[in-house]
Amino acid sequence: MNVKIGIKEVVAMGIGTALFVVLTNAQIPLIIVPNTALQPRMAILAFLAASFGPVVGAVVGFAGHALGDALFYGSVWWSWVIPEAVVGLAIGFFSGKFAVKEGGFTTSKNLILFNIVQIVANAVAWIVVAPVLDIVMFAEPANKVFAQGAFAFLGNIIVVGILGSLLLVAYSKIAGGSSNLQVEE
Repeated sequence: MNVKIGIKEVVAMGIGTALFVVLTNAQIPLIIVPNTALQPRMAILAFLAASFGPVVGAVVGFAGHALGDALFYGSVWWSWVIPEAVVGLAIGFFSGKFAVKEGGFTTSKNLILFNIVQIVANAVAWIVVAPVLDIVMFAEPANKVFAQGAFAFLGNIIVVGILGSLLLVAYSKIAGGSSNLQVEE
């Protein structure tokens, strides 16, 4: 895998982190389990990771969640920041396969692959990493954190599956169409 960090990637990290932070409070609480919600910021994370790769995904997930926590809640819950970076990193590893910038994301094959990847990435992050870190770092009760993780997983795969997919299809159509420009003589 060729990981390239250029100006576009740096700009994507900056804008993505800012969007992620701004969308921190845009959420629909999942009343069944405390401190879990549907969060549109996950679609932004998935979009940027799928478009710009694992470094952008990891940075946006990590920095965006950490800054959002610090600004809006006064402290950082690291056991949920790290899984956010895991999701961005994992989706980003497959960015070349998705062909978003080349206009190839509009095929059902790439859409299905993206959703399989995001489901697996979210499962690892929220059903395994977050609860284990909550137990190790904060001595939280296992039943509570595994329930929170399961509902965070479900909420995230819904948001990313719908909003993330729509963003990627739209961007891929635009990006793929703009690559047909030619110099006129």
